[in-house]
Amino acid sequence: MVTARNTRQDVIEAAGRLFAEKGYHGTSMRDLGRELGLLGSSLYAHVESKQDLLVEVVEEGARLFQASASAAIEEGGAPGQQLSHLIAGHIGVVIDNLDVVRTYLNEARMLDADHRSRVIAARDSYEQVFRIVIAAGISDGSFRSNADPKLESIFILSVLNAIERWYRPTGAVNRDRLVDEVSDFGLAALRR
Repeated sequence: MVTARNTRQDVIEAAGRLFAEKGYHGTSMRDLGRELGLLGSSLYAHVESKQDLLVEVVEEGARLFQASASAAIEEGGAPGQQLSHLIAGHIGVVIDNLDVVRTYLNEARMLDADHRSRVIAARDSYEQVFRIVIAAGISDGSFRSNADPKLESIFILSVLNAIERWYRPTGAVNRDRLVDEVSDFGLAALRR
């Protein structure tokens, strides 16, 4: 039997799970109520709309990625080390928050224009950290001189963002191996 959970955080977490599994449009407030053991109408004591829930989940994803980038840069080191820290942080966010990340990456386009523009600005800010690190590596000779920081960032982030599609916590690839493989891949491309 499902027991009723009545905190806003419970509602947001359940929404993240359902949005990740069924998509934003595939999830109804009734589905969410069933997941929580609440009547659909009871959910409105916690949120104004389904869109509000999507905003909460997607903005949490943006916050998690930005925090991981800040932590990676605080660790310092040469550009190659910083890039490895950024990669490890991104992978950690994905693995530890699969539902939030799936919703952030796949459902943010369903946000209204105002919220979508804020999420895009946060995404651009996050990507800029990768560009800055790659540009620093080009400047100090760690990375090849003809590397394009914008393009290389897009390549690396594309690989990192695809992890949510295939990664399984019980699968054959553990976190450490994944971090090593993606870091080696990204650094090899930049040093070639």
